Parts: sequence; C-alpha cells; structure tokens
Amino acid sequence: MDKRFWAFLIVIALVLGGVFFISNTKKAAAPASSKGILTNHVTVKGTSGVKLVEYGDFQCPACGSFYPALKQVTDTYGDQISFQFRNFPLSSIHHNAIAAARAAEAADMQGKYWQMYDKLYGENYTQLVAQNQNKSYSTWIDASDPVPLLNDYATALGLNLTKFKQDYKSTAANDRIQADLAEGNKLGVDSTPTFYLDGKKISNPDPTLEAFTKVLNAEIVKKGGKPLAPTPSAGTPETTPAP
Repeated sequence: MDKRFWAFLIVIALVLGGVFFISNTKKAAAPASSKGILTNHVTVKGTSGVKLVEYGDFQCPACGSFYPALKQVTDTYGDQISFQFRNFPLSSIHHNAIAAARAAEAADMQGKYWQMYDKLYGENYTQLVAQNQNKSYSTWIDASDPVPLLNDYATALGLNLTKFKQDYKSTAANDRIQADLAEGNKLGVDSTPTFYLDGKKISNPDPTLEAFTKVLNAEIVKKGGKPLAPTPSAGTPETTPAP
C-alpha cells in the first residue's frame, strides 16, 4: 500500500476519534436528569401565603451555619409561613452530600423527612462549631463510608431499617434528587444555600433570625398579614460552585 492510502486511513481514524471524544464530552457535561418528580418537603402550609424555599446541601458548612437560624424562623413564625427544602448536593466538593440526600429521601418514604433533616443538619452544625473551637469531631460528614452512620440515624428515628436501606438505594430516591438539581440549575442556583422568597431570590442573606425576619415581615405585610419582631443571631454563608 502506498503512503497516500495510509495517510487517508490516519485522517479517517482521527476524525472518528474526534467525534467519539466530542460525544463523550457532551454526555459528561449533560445536566442532571429531570425525569423524577420535584420534591415537596414543606414544613407547614403558611396562612399568610408566604413561602421560603432553600436549595441546600446537607454536607455544606454554610448550610449548617444557617440551620439554627432557620429552625428559629420556623419556630417563631409557626404556621404563618411555609418553609420548603430542595436538594442541591454539591457532589464535586462534598463527597457525602448525595448519600445524605438519599437518606433524607428514604426517611421521607416512611414519613420522617424533617426528623432526618434535623439529624443531618444537627450533626453538620455540631461539627462546624467543634471545628471552630479546634476540637476533633467526626460524623457522617467526613466518614469514608457514611452509610453505617446514616443507618444508625434511621434506627434512632424508629424507621424500618430494611425498607430504609432499600429506599436509600432506590431509583426513586435518586430521581427525586436529580429532579431538584435540574430545577435548581434551571433557576441558576450556583451556591448553597440559595433562598427564594415567593419565587424571588434573596441575595446574600445573613444566617440570622433578624435578617430573615426583615424580608419575611415585608412580604407578610405586602400580603396583608401581621409582622413579627426580629431577634438577632450570627453566622457566615458559603459560596461554592455547582456540580
């Protein structure tokens, strides 16, 4: 065979290789699947019609720092507002975030979503405080395998452990998480936590009851409700790239 024939074969191989590379690149960069149904984890149906939504990551330290303030918000406002949490695990930087989200969804399948939410974020915040005090503290957050600890949480909450393990691994749990991720990406969520109040993004809120009271009261008044007095607290948000 002459040199021109071999050159022709090399060109064909390079072209085919380039097509394969581009195809794989597009597949890797594809957005999260939205074939699942968006989650609807809402604390209460607020009587004022005001709804606060968080896109969060259970392993995110900033989300952990917001947890106490958000507990104060829901305790203070009671059934006056609705608070909703949607999954936005930053798995590229938080290696156990997906596992935690799966655990929460599996708990939801037995009617105990918010109890697991409190377990996961309670441990997250406790670890954050311990780190700030230069103490050694280890939880599911930095475990090489978080599953045994997550199973312990399920047991402590009185869940059927066999069912929890099955639901944790299920396609249904994964599809819920992916649907939330796809919705967050569509909205332009690029950090955790990200908050929306009645569909409008809250820009850089402080992790304090006082900060949330200001925006919540304004929205409640706008809808003809009665505002509440603010109570101060403290903390710092974290901005991280979306996966």
